[in-house]
Amino acid sequence: MATASGPMPRQSVQDALRAARKASGIQKRASVHTLRHRYATPLREAGVNLRLIQEYVGHNSVTTTARSPHLTIKADAMARDALQGRMEELARP
Repeated sequence: MATASGPMPRQSVQDALRAARKASGIQKRASVHTLRHRYATPLREAGVNLRLIQEYVGHNSVTTTARSPHLTIKADAMARDALQGRMEELARP
């Protein structure tokens, strides 16, 4: 079994993704960058720490990770619920 001694070249990963899409019959355009975001968004929705997501997706800086909010319906609802709860707490005597 071969083991990697370093990261795969970007073009090799893109080529592998393109071949997998073609073999599966998926017509929708996608890139490795698309996959990173599809992976990171549910993690953010689940409340996973941004620093961990940064490590998982390979960003050099947590600032890059934080700058990619990719707002989803679920994330929007969670934010609204949190704000509503806080407003209710502040309104209590």
